[in-house]
Amino acid sequence: MSDMKSYVESVLELVKQRDPDQIEFQNTVKEVLTTIVPVLEKYPQYKEQKLLERIVEPERVVIFRVPWQDDNNVTHINRGYRVQMNSAIGPYKGGLRFHPSVNLSILKFLAFEQVFKNSLTGLPIGGGKGGSDFDPKGKSDNEVMRFCQSFMTELYRHIGPHVDVPAGDIGVGGREIGYLFGQYKRIRDAYDSAVLTGKGLTYGGSLTRTEATGYGLLYFVKNLLDDKGINLDGKKVVISGSGNVAIYAIEKAQELGANVITCSDSDGYIYDPHGIDLKAVKLIKEVKRGRIAEYATNHPASEYHEGCHGVWNVKCDIALPCATQSEIDLDAAKALVANGCKIVGEGANMPSTLDAIEYFQANKILFCPAKAANAGGVAVSALEMSQNSERLSWTFEEVDERLKVIMANIYRNAKANAVEFGDADNLVMGANIAGFKKVAEAMTAQGLV
Repeated sequence: MSDMKSYVESVLELVKQRDPDQIEFQNTVKEVLTTIVPVLEKYPQYKEQKLLERIVEPERVVIFRVPWQDDNNVTHINRGYRVQMNSAIGPYKGGLRFHPSVNLSILKFLAFEQVFKNSLTGLPIGGGKGGSDFDPKGKSDNEVMRFCQSFMTELYRHIGPHVDVPAGDIGVGGREIGYLFGQYKRIRDAYDSAVLTGKGLTYGGSLTRTEATGYGLLYFVKNLLDDKGINLDGKKVVISGSGNVAIYAIEKAQELGANVITCSDSDGYIYDPHGIDLKAVKLIKEVKRGRIAEYATNHPASEYHEGCHGVWNVKCDIALPCATQSEIDLDAAKALVANGCKIVGEGANMPSTLDAIEYFQANKILFCPAKAANAGGVAVSALEMSQNSERLSWTFEEVDERLKVIMANIYRNAKANAVEFGDADNLVMGANIAGFKKVAEAMTAQGLV
């Protein structure tokens, strides 16, 4: 084993010893560090500076209680978090997730991924993540408002336009961002519009932000396909999820000529061989806040299947996981390969497990890793911050064009680093190295802090 491989193994063991129960965090650290060994061999000073030991440790973690009352005046206590991972290249930037599965391990994993994803955008933003084990599903607007106000009553102390700029994530959409921003403004008695992104268009939000992650995913995938001389037109595409990322991935894929045949939620999935009726999905999920099973009622040619993971058994050319982390395990990866899938583009945060990624790579699947492929959302969030600073609103077309350029640059940067370090089709390695190099250089320049 080389000296730098031994160094990486020692850091991975340190993470396990310090956080033995944080499996998600351990996995993402392993995914990144094992791929950057060639960079460490080229720049041995990073070992001398103990840079890896520093980069895996958050700069700050805030944990707090969130008391609130439901519509029946029953008191509930949830737990709130903010993981401020790394600010070497800019203020902490990353979403808030409201979901019962939220815990410190998941948020540290997401924050660690966010550091390198944000670096890849080329924009001056660091990495962070936060949220709560609160579940907004089934709650009234007033219950969600009371929770958000209580959550922000503590969070406001730790964020700011030049410190930490949260956004939305699973369970945190435009409604939640509005309530959070209103409470921040009320407490601070100041209109710091750049303190949150994903805001409504009437109070500092950016056009294209809603579409950005889904659109950006397709722009990245199309850059890869163009590079390989593959036409997207007519390709069968399987997409998981039916939230914001999935909806706009479906929209852009259909616009580019693909046939999207699935979508899903946590209960099950829809298979529609004629192509997903996006208007119907938007009505069910965005207006009614219903379940995807309703789709089959008015689409007799479609099939509804219980169990969301079955979506990976559908024959396809391209798979775009857009639901949540670890939704594609080794069995799902094997099913996709067996059913003819040739390309996987990650729209969710690390939706493929490590063994699934290894299986894809071993079977020559063109694999687009999340930290590169789903960076469109945070990229447009940073563009929203720029518009807020300038007191300007750019047009949809201007923001969309900037997003296309950013995603093309991310692809080229990841590909160039993959080529430089000896594995031209390994975009996981290329993206990790590209993101790491910028953060490492900034941390080195700023000294031991």
